[in-house]
Amino acid sequence: MIWIAAIAVLTAIRLLVAAWAPLAPDETYYWIWSRALALGYLDHPPMVAVWIKAGTSILGDSPLGIRFLGPISAALGSWLLADAANRLLPGRGAGPMAAILLNATLLMGVGSVIMTPDTPLIFFWTAALWAASRVPVPRSPSPDTPATTNGFRWWIATGVFAGLALASKYTAVFLWVGIGAWLLLSPQMRPWLRRPAPWVAALVGGTMVLPVLIWNAGHGWAGLLRQGSRINDWQPERGVQFVAELIGGQAGLVTPGIWALSLAGIVLAIRQALRTRETGWILLAALTVPPTIFFCQHAIGDRVQGNWPAIVYPAAMIAATGLIAPVWVRLYRPAVALGLGLTALAYVQAVSHLIPIPTRIDPIALRLSGWDGLADQIDTVRRDQGAAFVAADQYALASELAHGLARETVVLGAESRWALMDLPHADMRGREGLLVRDMRHGDQLDPSLWSGSSLVGEATRSGRGTALERFNIFRVRAVRGEDPALVVLPRPLR
Repeated sequence: MIWIAAIAVLTAIRLLVAAWAPLAPDETYYWIWSRALALGYLDHPPMVAVWIKAGTSILGDSPLGIRFLGPISAALGSWLLADAANRLLPGRGAGPMAAILLNATLLMGVGSVIMTPDTPLIFFWTAALWAASRVPVPRSPSPDTPATTNGFRWWIATGVFAGLALASKYTAVFLWVGIGAWLLLSPQMRPWLRRPAPWVAALVGGTMVLPVLIWNAGHGWAGLLRQGSRINDWQPERGVQFVAELIGGQAGLVTPGIWALSLAGIVLAIRQALRTRETGWILLAALTVPPTIFFCQHAIGDRVQGNWPAIVYPAAMIAATGLIAPVWVRLYRPAVALGLGLTALAYVQAVSHLIPIPTRIDPIALRLSGWDGLADQIDTVRRDQGAAFVAADQYALASELAHGLARETVVLGAESRWALMDLPHADMRGREGLLVRDMRHGDQLDPSLWSGSSLVGEATRSGRGTALERFNIFRVRAVRGEDPALVVLPRPLR
């Protein structure tokens, strides 16, 4: 079991990187969610907040606490993926290679140490794939056969994991679509449709998502409308650019060799599903083709973020292990070596910035660098001004300041999205504090919130001596008392 030992070593490395690398703004934003747990949020379902809450309950509000479940879930998910591969493609020894391919991607390497909604999504997606791979093929019309009884358990597990995936991110709807297509298109699995197990599983999975629907119903369907509005973003005149970005982004994040293998695996899954009608190949095709078509179609008119297609790759990596042509077999080792090498460079850059990449084109530096230094600059101005609070009207900046400023500082979020969260409203009427604002957003402050503004300083977020962002610091007086868009943000407990 050399591959298991390799995953264990990789997990230890990921835990170290998770502890040392600075937090990205999205991570501190989701950390605030974890301090105001709810059934849903504007941007995503609540699972990422639950995972962060679990990690920080053990290790505190440190980077490792916030990210703890990322490396752990990647390790467990690797075993689940390997077991699913061995069951879907028996006799090939597919499991270890499928797990290694996925772990050698930058997508998994970086995604396992940065806590985002994709982290629980990919774990529960893989777990649902694993449970589905264990559902037996019905061999008798009798509902009381051992296979049917055992299958009921695995259908329920599939439903639970599929529901938890959808409670992680809305794109998990493609998991439900894929499993439904598998049942309909597989002649061997179709008899299950006449039995209660898959229907009960769907009902159980639906209960996992019910809290998200309840939250949306109570908040004007804000989350669903926000995600659904992306469909309206249609700029076909930029289609060539968006498609090129999709292809280049996926080749980079998955790494070129593994991306080529995964695409070839998807094509193989389609061909084998059509030719052999085997249940394993049909499931792999059903979990990769619909989201692939959707993201390609979406790219014709709007940008596809690099992490969105991550859901395609667990099944695609299994399918890739079925490639037996010499040209593909020869690609496995160099593709894995390149992927692991690029991941290692990303880890080194995240914790040390030793690699001399120009900061302006270094995606790691652009996201992670300079937040502690920025907080120190703002804290110096706060003490000099005797300010009662520090506020920001950009959620990412406000979240970083809430996590990074001196613990005694009152940090306010001044943006409409905060009104959808269960955070204490700030009663600061007449008190003077600081408002930090990106210089690109100008100096026109919201008169319904602030009065008597004066510019008292500037601050810069820098990486290796290069200015990444510049901020104005205004002294302001709060106009209102309790305002739903002006909240007191949580601070680290320890």
